[in-house]
Amino acid sequence: MNEMQLKYGCNPNQKPSRIFMEDGSDLPIEVLNGKPGYINLLDAFNGWQLVRELKKATGLCAATSFKHVSPAGAAVGLPLSDTLKKIYWVDDLGELSPLACAYARARGADRMSSYGDFIALSDVCDVCTAKMIQREVSDGVIAPGYTDEALEILKSKRKGTYNIIKIDENYKPAPIETKQVFGISFEQGRNELPIDNALLENIVTNNKDIPDDKKRDLLISLIVLKYTQSNSVCYVKDGQAVGIGAGQQSRIHCTRLAGQKADNWWLRQSPKEIGRAHV
Repeated sequence: MNEMQLKYGCNPNQKPSRIFMEDGSDLPIEVLNGKPGYINLLDAFNGWQLVRELKKATGLCAATSFKHVSPAGAAVGLPLSDTLKKIYWVDDLGELSPLACAYARARGADRMSSYGDFIALSDVCDVCTAKMIQREVSDGVIAPGYTDEALEILKSKRKGTYNIIKIDENYKPAPIETKQVFGISFEQGRNELPIDNALLENIVTNNKDIPDDKKRDLLISLIVLKYTQSNSVCYVKDGQAVGIGAGQQSRIHCTRLAGQKADNWWLRQSPKEIGRAHV
């Protein structure tokens, strides 16, 4: 199938709407459940690129919580402390898989912005991750695959209408990309700059020693910002974005937004806060 008709575009008045492959090849996705919309698919495809790059750069499974073409959160699958399990509301789920840890981090850092998100997972969705997704308010998920049990869990969400997309992880887009604005076509080479440890070799400070975990966090921040609407600022700690300020005209406001979110993330870990209701 090289074309998919959509209900409408960005807004209900924008019809007709579709996604398609200009070269006539098949779309690299299979919709396993639901009927994703225009914004859903923008979030799905951008989110997938983000988690794919995170996994390539870090060697760890990754997840992102996407909202309106910017990530609300993103993380790799590092274990959660007891405190993080509590503030992310997953302390009742028992032992968590690495992929579930990644999504708990991605969703939990900024739950308000993640409300109604579209999820992207770098690896096959397992039961543990599906159970976590099942109880969150979310529009859909994209992943390279799903275990049979995980798929059935997700299909039961939103009265059976939850959007579940399987993407061909071997799909490689053309090196030139185009878009139209006001009937005028823009064309450019895809942003394929590799974001990896080699990018951090030229250290311009007197202290040349950057610990491996800090290099990992730097790579995460750069990849997150690549898929965040500019202007944007991202704070990362221990394998996850803890504050993202996106799409502001002023870099100062981006910094304030991201900083405020990072502050809230820290404050939620205070013993006085744990046990209270969190958004």
